[in-house]
Amino acid sequence: MARKKKDTQDVTEHFDDLIKDIKVAMMTTVEADGSLRSRPMWTHARDFDGELWFFTREHSPKVDEVTHDHHVNLAYSDPTRDRYVSVSGRCRLVLDKEKARALWNPTLKAWFPDGLDDPELALLCVRVEKAEYWDTPSSRMVQLTGMVKAAFTGQPYAPGDHQKLDLDDSAPLPH
Repeated sequence: MARKKKDTQDVTEHFDDLIKDIKVAMMTTVEADGSLRSRPMWTHARDFDGELWFFTREHSPKVDEVTHDHHVNLAYSDPTRDRYVSVSGRCRLVLDKEKARALWNPTLKAWFPDGLDDPELALLCVRVEKAEYWDTPSSRMVQLTGMVKAAFTGQPYAPGDHQKLDLDDSAPLPH
């Protein structure tokens, strides 16, 4: 039995709710030799408008990587609540002190001791092109019951909500 597709607005709102609760994403970039490299990055909470923001140092390997190849993937995971989100998009370096001020959080002083005056302070902006999430809000007992039922009926186990979101407008990145 096919699952009913949610409308794009519902999927986008649920996506926003999911990533607000998962603060750290693994950001995967492409190195110059084509290999993939991932590192944890803290997502800065704000209403999702198609872009995700991250603080970084202007002269860091990840900046070199996204300058060479703008494609990135962000993986969000909350296994305690069975929530997983994968985001692909294009990333660009942003040197904008006003934007940094708008996103600033005092805990960032751990990485930027001079705060907003840190000369290396920069932002990475990921314009989301595609996202996919898996959300299983049921209790473990409900999930186990569903797996047992699937095993006995021969029907595939379908645990919760799985949706894809396509925001790709194929527009080139601004420089």
